[in-house]
Amino acid sequence: MTYVTLDDMSLDIIILSVLRGGPVHGYELKRRVQRPTLTPLSNNSLYPALRRFEEAGAVVKRVETIEGRPPRNVFAMTERGHELFRELIATLPADVAGKDEEFLARLSFFAELTVAERHGILDARAAALAAQADQLESLVEQMNDPEPGTWRTEAARHLLDRIWRERAWVADLAQKADENAR
Repeated sequence: MTYVTLDDMSLDIIILSVLRGGPVHGYELKRRVQRPTLTPLSNNSLYPALRRFEEAGAVVKRVETIEGRPPRNVFAMTERGHELFRELIATLPADVAGKDEEFLARLSFFAELTVAERHGILDARAAALAAQADQLESLVEQMNDPEPGTWRTEAARHLLDRIWRERAWVADLAQKADENAR
């Protein structure tokens, strides 16, 4: 889909997931979108995404008027929106597989995916983590810290440890994906 930029994919997933529950006005949608990173959602992110969805036929907007109040926009998901949501959660492009929010947004919907789709996402994440680990290991080797345990080395080793723990967790998730299929 050309109207979805890679940086917007997880946000798009989350917005569409809220709209699956039924029509909602913009302010309520903004309030209900809870991103995995817990980053607050701004209007500058929400409304351009909703415009992209409208242009793609994934969302329709109607103006609701209530006496004594300003009109407000109410957004509802179309059949195309449901299809788009499914497409977005079923894949994890290599370009974004290293981003925590992208991975976690899809992981949240694993119950709706096939085992093969789950493994495709987990494999993409594992490859991204392996590349990150290789890069960090190379950096640690190149560091010329005068004494072991310097702050720079500590920071790099901490990041490396986090990556190795997540790699083990992703491998565990792959096993659980297979077990759930049985």
